[in-house]
Amino acid sequence: MDNVQNVPIDIQTSKLLDWLVDRRHCNLKWQSAVMTIREKINAAIQDMPENEEIKQLLSGSYIHYFHCLRIVEILKGTEASSKNIFGRYSSQRMKDWQEIVSLYEKDNAYLAEVASLLGRSVSYEGPALRRQVSKAQQLQQELSRRELECQSGAASMRERFYTSCKQYGITGENVARELQALVKDLPSVLEELGKEAACLEEPIQLYGAFTRFVCDWFEPVVPMLTFAQQRGNTTVYEWRTGSPPSVVERPSVEEAPPDTVTEETIDWGELGSGDGSGGAVAVDFGISVEDGVDWDISLEPSIEQTGSDGIDWGGGDATPLEIEVVDMGTDCPEGVARGEDALSLLESPQTRGRFIDELMELEVFLCQRLSEMAEEADVVAMSQFQLAPTVIQAQTRERVKGMLGAVRSLLDRLTNVRMQHLFMIQASPRYVERVSEVLRQKLKQAEILVLKRAALAEQRQAALEEQGKLEPRIDLLAVRTHQLQRLIEADVSKRYNNRPVNLMGVSV
Repeated sequence: MDNVQNVPIDIQTSKLLDWLVDRRHCNLKWQSAVMTIREKINAAIQDMPENEEIKQLLSGSYIHYFHCLRIVEILKGTEASSKNIFGRYSSQRMKDWQEIVSLYEKDNAYLAEVASLLGRSVSYEGPALRRQVSKAQQLQQELSRRELECQSGAASMRERFYTSCKQYGITGENVARELQALVKDLPSVLEELGKEAACLEEPIQLYGAFTRFVCDWFEPVVPMLTFAQQRGNTTVYEWRTGSPPSVVERPSVEEAPPDTVTEETIDWGELGSGDGSGGAVAVDFGISVEDGVDWDISLEPSIEQTGSDGIDWGGGDATPLEIEVVDMGTDCPEGVARGEDALSLLESPQTRGRFIDELMELEVFLCQRLSEMAEEADVVAMSQFQLAPTVIQAQTRERVKGMLGAVRSLLDRLTNVRMQHLFMIQASPRYVERVSEVLRQKLKQAEILVLKRAALAEQRQAALEEQGKLEPRIDLLAVRTHQLQRLIEADVSKRYNNRPVNLMGVSV
């Protein structure tokens, strides 16, 4: 018997209530009894004495049997004056709570209730609070990740903005003004590039000599490069005619008018006979016809006036008509560069395109020649150029490499991103507005990402505060659960001659 007395009773917490009912410690209909008790507790707590411990018991916790026992103990002190000679209390407060305790002890309803409370705390309330804390922590991690993405995205957009500005050659403080300032300097930049074309004399001579020797091609090669190498970045007029213009009238930049006037927007009125009838409006064009004026117009011309073809050329004594014959495609006098002719070779899109094409042609030739020179070590290849001109035989790989480097340098400076944008700005003033808007959008997106990061930081702080509110609730639930565990273990132990009782699986 002593050995059995020391054997602990292990009860799984999730099955504690079923264990108590199976062993008839509690009634199967304990819930109906507890509902009646809860009604009496709700009525009794409306009239309670001013006591700090009672306030703590009644605040924020589910009042169960063991709380009621402690309230009765406190009332024994506060209601001592209402005790009669028979040891009974005349205070209604004490009577109410003593009745609640006796109803709890009937059929051990209190034991079933606290077992239910313990199981609910372990199986539902504790895990639910832990899930909320875990969700808050995951939300903080996700928001932190998104904050970093916004921060890096904003930095990337700013970097792209300043990279684009660097490509344009501006600082980015005032995009439109800086771009317009660059366009003003474009003619001088192109003039310098035209002067650098003078270094192309040697590769142009090599190319021409090679085509004449190998292909028997005696037509001039890369004529525009040859012209620019000799005269620089001259006007299109000089390239087209061969002589410099005496007057240069550069085209003015035309801006689109604010409003476009069409025939639909002009009110012509109703053109009638001019007598004012029928709402017609008489239009005065400022021309008066007087009687007696001889216009020398004949409906039936004579042979003397018209000649054999029947066309009236006017009187025979009239001054002959002088007709000025100009070149086809021009409408300006000789020596005057106007319109497209007034632009320089590198300003005009057509001549600039041809200039770049010839540069690329020269580059391809030099690349091919450099590749061939690497394979001309055999005797057969050397014998092929024994009769070649001196300009071909005197070349070395190092000199050809230098020529190729000069050509590529000029080509790169003429076709880089900055020059492309400058040419587009020069061709269309509205391109400045579009470029400015695109660059502003990058900064605007960076600002939006900064604001979004601030909003995410606020959400993360809110999740952190929510976690801070949940963790004390978990700690408080754990304390109350372990207290309830000890009380139930002690109560069940009394029913089995103080055998040790262990409730298994109690964790919050």
